[in-house]
Amino acid sequence: MLVDSHAHLDSPRYSEDREDMLRRTYKAGVGAVMAIGIGEGPHEMHQALDLCRQYNGKPGLPKLYATAGVYPHNTPEIDDAVLAKLDGLLAEPEAIGCGEIGLDYYHEGAPHDVQRTGLVKQLEVAAARKRPIIIHCRPKDGEVDAWNHLFLTLDTYWRHTGLGGIMHCFSAGSEQIQKSIDMGFLISFAGNVTYPKAQPLRDAAAEVPLEHMLVETDAPWLTPMPDRGTRNEPGFVTRTAAVLAGIKGVTPEELAAATTANFHRLFHLTRAA
Repeated sequence: MLVDSHAHLDSPRYSEDREDMLRRTYKAGVGAVMAIGIGEGPHEMHQALDLCRQYNGKPGLPKLYATAGVYPHNTPEIDDAVLAKLDGLLAEPEAIGCGEIGLDYYHEGAPHDVQRTGLVKQLEVAAARKRPIIIHCRPKDGEVDAWNHLFLTLDTYWRHTGLGGIMHCFSAGSEQIQKSIDMGFLISFAGNVTYPKAQPLRDAAAEVPLEHMLVETDAPWLTPMPDRGTRNEPGFVTRTAAVLAGIKGVTPEELAAATTANFHRLFHLTRAA
């Protein structure tokens, strides 16, 4: 079965049918989902963990894992209390990663230096808790400054930990692929790889070795074709996986087996976990 390595299950867009949606997800062949714990800000980053505890153990539903972190645009809110909350969440066994954290220079959000400072502080917490990180990196169109600043930060504050992480919703090129792999990161592709104008992204996916690849939805956003424009669900990760399988020249079953094994290896999970 597949793992959806990135979904915002606490989104209000699932408030009316969250359990039914998870049931559809399992029936679609998705055995596990990583619920991203950023909410609408640090005051909500516990919600992913709450969902794990609410739904895990119920028959017919995927296994849920949680993360916790402060999104780049919310880094001005980071203070000692927020860092203490993050540390406490990452101490819980269901919270297997820190994220999504990183840099976003595309939108007008937090000042870039504040984002970088906030990232470093979260890297320190994640390192102390020995949790891999889930990275969001989005530069302005046609620029690579966010990526350059990200790798400089990771090289200084993260590489030495050996913990690695995930490059979420990857949208860069060959240089960033190699740097990510060299630093122990898996590279995750979302539904936008299925879009007609996304050939550069499909070309990037072709370069990523299968043993370094993950698949995700970023639900409720980035719905894959043919339902682009509607609410995304973790069960739709099967569509993205099918496209990636075609790109890599393997069967969907082989793609599922490889990406699931990659996820378990990164987070030191057993199949029964």
